[in-house]
Amino acid sequence: MTDVTFRDLSGMAEFREAEALQRAVWGEGDQPDPADLMMVVQAEGGLVGGAFVEGRLVGYVFGFPTRDPQVQHSHRLAVRAEARGLSLGVRLKHYQRDWCLARGIGHVRWTFDPLRHVNATLNIHRLGAEAVEYLEDYYGEMAGINQGLASDRLLVDWTLAAPRVAALAERQALPVPGGIPLPVVLPEDIGHLAATDMAAAAALRLELRDAIRAAFGAGHRIVDFDRRSRVYLLSA
Repeated sequence: MTDVTFRDLSGMAEFREAEALQRAVWGEGDQPDPADLMMVVQAEGGLVGGAFVEGRLVGYVFGFPTRDPQVQHSHRLAVRAEARGLSLGVRLKHYQRDWCLARGIGHVRWTFDPLRHVNATLNIHRLGAEAVEYLEDYYGEMAGINQGLASDRLLVDWTLAAPRVAALAERQALPVPGGIPLPVVLPEDIGHLAATDMAAAAALRLELRDAIRAAFGAGHRIVDFDRRSRVYLLSA
């Protein structure tokens, strides 16, 4: 097994490495969080944590304080393509969980594109976060891998001491996913779909937007994701 070290970034050279990593992951035109901003946010109580293989930064997570000292906003998580397969996404989030709990922070929020089933699997199924808020075109027009589609996002809540979250962090066996399936199947690869048929990708964005908003309006929340059928699961 590849030896991976998880620790906070230290020194401007590593923050610049994190800036370069963002460009590599999200593509040309995407605006990375600048090295000096990450350094200052860390100095003021935020988290810039990295995954290192043989001294090289291959993944990182960036979170910052909010108006509520019990809540951190997790802004970025990125893993280099050559390091995928090491479960670095979930391991970085568990590093973030431990970091927050050690500092009395019990809740983490972040956004993700609900059309990307890999992200849904990580955030909802593997970490145990839940979602009750849909943000339409949250970032406006974007570039890089997000170019061309409305930047809709799910806002997820990760309650760090919740029984399901704790069980997942400790790799305990959990029941087969349950809940009401949302009647929209996510594509195998939204990036490929957008590149080959933007009209179909845009239509799917609207279909999913309407379905999630209707579910939230009816009082449901997203509690899991079935990665086999690629559908969200709602609370009863």
